[in-house]
Amino acid sequence: MEAQSLADDALSKYVPPHVGLFFCLGGFVVMAFVAQFTTGLLLTFYFAPTVVDACASVALLELSADDAWLARSLHRWASNFVLLAMLLHLSRVYLTGGFKKPRELTWISGAFLALLALAFGVSGYSLPWDQIGLWALQIVSAVPETVDDVLPAAGLGIVFSIRGGFSVGQETLSRARTAHTLALPAAVTIIALFHFLLIRKQGVSGPL
Repeated sequence: MEAQSLADDALSKYVPPHVGLFFCLGGFVVMAFVAQFTTGLLLTFYFAPTVVDACASVALLELSADDAWLARSLHRWASNFVLLAMLLHLSRVYLTGGFKKPRELTWISGAFLALLALAFGVSGYSLPWDQIGLWALQIVSAVPETVDDVLPAAGLGIVFSIRGGFSVGQETLSRARTAHTLALPAAVTIIALFHFLLIRKQGVSGPL
């Protein structure tokens, strides 16, 4: 009975006449995230999270006979689609003034989701532990050192917390995997629910 009432409420929600494909980009982001979650869950059964075996496990996954290679391909392409759709979605909201009162919190929560999507990309990019992923993580994790010019030792502390030590190694890979498979999905789920509740309460913003 409760499910039926929820379905009736969702289906009876008023949709303004100006809402078209350009206003549905957030839905594309959600669909891509669902694809990411599903394929990522499958990949955890094949991935070996050690600096010695990570790259080899990904290479073996590509040669797998049980379609695991398809899951990885979908996971990788969906990640690109997430970033593209999110960029277009943020652009649409900004250009149509969807960030203005009373939707400031909706905009801020969406901006946080965009940052988390970037964090997903960086952490996931490093997990295969190939030359590209290794050096990308090396460079990205060193960026906070620039904060030391303003707050001495603060930037280096952030670098240490990301890497788990002075240099990039096994501890860094373990932290990247934990962030990518646990911390970031939990954060995205919580903030996305808050984001959707705000949209549900305030409705879609008006046209240009």
